Amino acid sequence: MQEQPTERGRGSWVRNNGLLLACLALFAVFFVGMVLSGTASYNEEQREHGSLDEVSLWGYVRTGDFVEATFENWESEFLQMGMYVVLTAFLYQRGSSESKPLDQSAPQDRDPRQAPLRPSTPWPVRHGGLALWVYENSLAIAFFVLFGCSWALHAVGGVAAFNAEQLQHGQPPISGWRYPLTSQFWFESMQNWQSEFIAVAAIVGLSIFLRQRGSAESKPVAEPHRATSA
Repeated sequence: MQEQPTERGRGSWVRNNGLLLACLALFAVFFVGMVLSGTASYNEEQREHGSLDEVSLWGYVRTGDFVEATFENWESEFLQMGMYVVLTAFLYQRGSSESKPLDQSAPQDRDPRQAPLRPSTPWPVRHGGLALWVYENSLAIAFFVLFGCSWALHAVGGVAAFNAEQLQHGQPPISGWRYPLTSQFWFESMQNWQSEFIAVAAIVGLSIFLRQRGSAESKPVAEPHRATSA
């Protein structure tokens, strides 16, 4: 009888982690591109304001402009993912590959307190109590914590950039507590938040009728439009 391969032995480490590695690599490429182009744009803007002092790459990443631009975007991404995790726990969309099944229970809804305990079972499930409650909500909690941290750093970088511009125009700076009350801060946030949720709505709606063979985000190509699969 042929021995079945173990989970550890299936495929190479790169293959088993390819999706995460590809996303991190793309992030690194675009982040470096953002720093390079941002530095050039920042120095060009400084010259337009009559300043001859150019900043280095390291100098640019310490500016309010860089901090505000970076975390303004991260904030919206983490909000999108946190809300999506929560909404897909309670809401359905017939025919979408992004929805749990409508007419049958989903594996994600199973009560971990009734699951058989094995050595490989995550520690919080074996421990129970508060540890289990936190663990069974930990994905959404993590995204909302990341959102909160990014929101705060957006405010910190935003007020620095705002005050630098105020000084260039001979206006007095404002406090860090006042900046989140300005229309500028909320415009920066809302212009990103709205784009995140139209993108989510697009994949929820388009995955009802369109397919991508081989993608985990798509239903099987031959699946009927009204079929709902997670």
